[in-house]
Amino acid sequence: MSKLPHILVVDDDREIRSLVSQFLRKHGFRVTDAADGREMMQALEGGRFDLAVLDLMLPGEDGLSLCRKVRAGSSLPIIMLTAMGEETDRIVGLEMGADDYLPKPFNPRELLARIRAVLRRAGTEAPEPAEEAGGIRAFEGWTLDLAKRELRAPDGTLVPLTGGEYDLLAAIIERPGRVLSRDQLLDLTRGRNAIPFDRSIDVQISRLRRKLEPDPKEPQIIKTVRGGGYVFACEVTRA
Repeated sequence: MSKLPHILVVDDDREIRSLVSQFLRKHGFRVTDAADGREMMQALEGGRFDLAVLDLMLPGEDGLSLCRKVRAGSSLPIIMLTAMGEETDRIVGLEMGADDYLPKPFNPRELLARIRAVLRRAGTEAPEPAEEAGGIRAFEGWTLDLAKRELRAPDGTLVPLTGGEYDLLAAIIERPGRVLSRDQLLDLTRGRNAIPFDRSIDVQISRLRRKLEPDPKEPQIIKTVRGGGYVFACEVTRA
């Protein structure tokens, strides 16, 4: 039982909490639910979780603030639930460190698919293939360990990455010198076609540049190709 992925569902709507919890348990997950930020933080202090489903609109401290607080000290994968059509909230949620988002109202099966995809990327449900597991990619003094999902700076410092940041970096570092459109990157990192006007890739690129580039405003590692997308402009070596 303890080996089953443990999901934390945070939503102030009792009916949604109940329905989501029952659905996830039916599909093989352990589930703990919370009605607000206080209950969420108590749950996180008292147990280990593999992923959190976090509603944006909560009484008291909202989901964005809670996401930022969790991300400050943890790499716990987070799927943010947002109001339909609120693109700005989704972008801000990704900026705060959420790994994915799902607009309300949603189909529980889509939520299940998103959860499985994020857990798979985090290595909880689907381990990396053997040939990838030992792979290390090096560029400009940086190293990305594909087995440990760790990025180290030239001075050896471990640089924390969210699941979404890691997936995007791993995707582009495996295709150096190749221009990749936003649609291609969405497909590579999230396994689905792009939603029209989806800006999540731009947000993740911006966050990666702040971590990788000496001057994020004049990027030399991840460059923008006008009208094309993005290109990883460094030579990559494999170890």
